[in-house]
Amino acid sequence: MKKSKVETPVTPRPRGFAAMSPEKQKAIASLGGRAAHERGTAHQFNSDEAREAGRKGGRAAHARGTAHQFTPEEAREAGRKGGRRSAEARAEARAASQARQAS
Repeated sequence: MKKSKVETPVTPRPRGFAAMSPEKQKAIASLGGRAAHERGTAHQFNSDEAREAGRKGGRAAHARGTAHQFTPEEAREAGRKGGRRSAEARAEARAASQARQAS
C-alpha cells in the first residue's frame, strides 16, 4: 500500500541581496555607486531631469497618501527660506562678477 505524501507549501528563503541585512545592502550599493562615479559612467541629472524626477516622486507620494502636508506656517517658512537663499546666491554672483571686472 502506498502512502500518500501531503505536500506542505515551502516558502523559499530569501537569497542573495534579499537575504542580507539592510546595512550590508546599503554598503554594497554605495560601493557600486562610487565605482560608477570613478569610471564616469554614473548618471548625472541635469536640472530638467531632476525637476521631472521630483514631480514624479511627488505625484506618487500623493497618490499613496504619504506626501507631507504643509501647514500654512510651514509653507510660509519654506518660501521665505527659498527666497533668502535665492537672494544670497544672486548677491554672491553679483559680487563675484564685480570682483572680476575690477581686476
